[in-house]
Amino acid sequence: MKLIGPFSQILTLSGIPYKGAVKDEALEILENAGILVENGKILKLGNFQDLKSDYAQAELEEIDSPSVLLPGFVDSHTHICFGGKRSMDFAMRLNGKTYLEIAESGGGIWSTVTHTRQESKEQLFASTLSKANHLLSRGITTLEIKSGYALNPESEIKMLEVIQSLKTSCKADVVPTFLGAHMKPKDFEGSNTEYLEVLTKEVFPVLKAKNLAKRVDIFTEKSAFSVEESREYMQEAKNQGFELTLHADQFTPGGSLLAVELGALSADHLEFSGESEIKALAKSDVVATALPGASIGLGMQYTPARKLLDAGACLAIASDWNPGSAPMGDLLTQASILATFEKLSMAEILCGITFRAAKALNYFDRGVLKEGFLADFVSFPTEDFRDIIYYQGQLKPTKVWKNGNLI
Repeated sequence: MKLIGPFSQILTLSGIPYKGAVKDEALEILENAGILVENGKILKLGNFQDLKSDYAQAELEEIDSPSVLLPGFVDSHTHICFGGKRSMDFAMRLNGKTYLEIAESGGGIWSTVTHTRQESKEQLFASTLSKANHLLSRGITTLEIKSGYALNPESEIKMLEVIQSLKTSCKADVVPTFLGAHMKPKDFEGSNTEYLEVLTKEVFPVLKAKNLAKRVDIFTEKSAFSVEESREYMQEAKNQGFELTLHADQFTPGGSLLAVELGALSADHLEFSGESEIKALAKSDVVATALPGASIGLGMQYTPARKLLDAGACLAIASDWNPGSAPMGDLLTQASILATFEKLSMAEILCGITFRAAKALNYFDRGVLKEGFLADFVSFPTEDFRDIIYYQGQLKPTKVWKNGNLI
């Protein structure tokens, strides 16, 4: 048993629903507070001096400077397992080049695919672990990582084996997702449907046999896979017991409605979701995941987060850290920028990167500081929680705990 504190403020996020708008007044704030942990779980929260008196036998981990404690962050959508980089693409995009022109110059996603296929497991592991640990240092204690930059059975499995191996090397919880259906590789001679059939027949069985991923994703878009192609593939994934998530409505609508139809855990991107898509997501149990990093990287509109929340949707916010469209990888900065453009409350931002994001990963034991939940939390060097969003990600965490242990 261990008592950690005192903290100037502890924001528990307890009592806030998964869906809909949230005012800052709904935030439970404990002042001069402590947190009691045991066996990786939260045992009790309350006034630090009272806990110190009531649990005199507890080991004391004292905080000696003003600090605000929050639940550990959850980044529910990343692509941090990849080879190479795409700074050339970004420079060309700033100079007005189109996606096709960038691809013809040797850039685009195929550049990443080529580098990822060429790298050894050891090289991929080292670079991915470095990024995962960086995210952990920024307070992200649960992290999703997708495959999808190899685009053939052998190399996609290699990526997932690398991601799987991080579970024993990174102190954050790592959640693998299979995204072999990122796009049809240009060295595959068959149709989109034939490529998806290869994935279901050659990769799905390996995912199950080696326990490499229980989640399947697809990029549903005119430039990747149509709604009809996605429906058949994802229905097969569902039939085989996989959890579903979709890249949806990034450039054209359609994918989010399919996510609702299939009962997916989340629909991610949603920059082009219209009124019908927003209404359907709000009525469903699908988490609407905004990826502001992609909007910043591509210079395009943001997910209609305000409309989604006001309609009653569950809004998560994730970094989409990838080498092409979202190279920043800073969840808190991106969420803070989204807040200014979409007029989100600080409470909505914090909920979107904690327990609502955890729901997108089918986790219901984290993202809130309450008895029985995982003892995952992060502290910031301030007396006022509002500074965390106010400084737009420039106020960095001073301490991160995973399962009650200081990292």
